[in-house]
Amino acid sequence: MRLACGIVLWAAVAALAECKSGGGEVMSPRGVVIESLTVTSPIFAPGAAVPVDFTCDGADRSPPLTLSAPPANARSLAIVVDDPDGPGGTFTHWIVYNLRPDTLSIAEAADLGTSGGISGTNDFKRLGYSGPCPPKFEEHRYRFRVVALDALIHPEPPATREAIDAAMNGHVIGQGSLVGVYSH
Repeated sequence: MRLACGIVLWAAVAALAECKSGGGEVMSPRGVVIESLTVTSPIFAPGAAVPVDFTCDGADRSPPLTLSAPPANARSLAIVVDDPDGPGGTFTHWIVYNLRPDTLSIAEAADLGTSGGISGTNDFKRLGYSGPCPPKFEEHRYRFRVVALDALIHPEPPATREAIDAAMNGHVIGQGSLVGVYSH
């Protein structure tokens, strides 16, 4: 009985591990202090609810964002939206990299390819934005993080969160985030 329970527990842990992304901290170049970026949205304040149109219960569009100027030596920006409260750990909803560093605003439902952005694969196994969608009756936090990099990055395909985090490692020179919440 103990062996059977152990196998079931191991299988459950392995299944949950496949449902999340790294969410690990990426590092700055040696000796570089990471500058602070400001990330805001005209549709929700820090710590407030993400409006339903930008979630799985609505139109599931990416929200508009406004960014402060990145460091002068920034070569690209990345956007990572994740849920640190996911049942299996940090769950990535959107990841875009190689945005032009002069990108200071992102329109609602924007095509970031026009700003040089390349979409990575989110934890729904899709490219592009997939909005907040916590389990029923749970309120989760959603981090809209912008990272300034000193280089363009070239993650190993498929461009998963882990591959993009690995490619960003050692290149972060600025970052900031906006956190919203959502529940069904």
